[in-house]
Amino acid sequence: MVLRIDTAQASGLDGEGTALFHRSMPFTERLGVEVLQHSRELVVARLAHDESLCTLGGVLHGGALMSLADSTAAVCAFLNLPEGAQGTSTIESKTNFLRAVREGHATASARPLHAGGRVIVVETEIHDDERRLIAKVTQSQAVLRS
Repeated sequence: MVLRIDTAQASGLDGEGTALFHRSMPFTERLGVEVLQHSRELVVARLAHDESLCTLGGVLHGGALMSLADSTAAVCAFLNLPEGAQGTSTIESKTNFLRAVREGHATASARPLHAGGRVIVVETEIHDDERRLIAKVTQSQAVLRS
């Protein structure tokens, strides 16, 4: 008997969710985004601190954090699309940064606040490895139809 271990599952990663992110938004693969969970109610993804994504002071760049939040919210919105819709596009995003990430991971958790026929509103929180709130993002996604 051969025992096969899914390394993504063994490490707590959501391989299917990570593949969805990377397939639909290749930029997330370049950033190194990993998905921990994805469902209509909650999408959780993380980004590892890496010097190539930092400012001069070794702080994870705000643009990298915003990209993580935008991508996580986009998948959350996509999973909440109404029947007949083809996709979503960010039309507004508001970020409040509360502290810096100097090591470890930034983990984004996105939840739908409103899933309408024209606009989906998603709220995303980013935490560090100590579960401290790093940023709070509210985002509106347009519902795209063919």
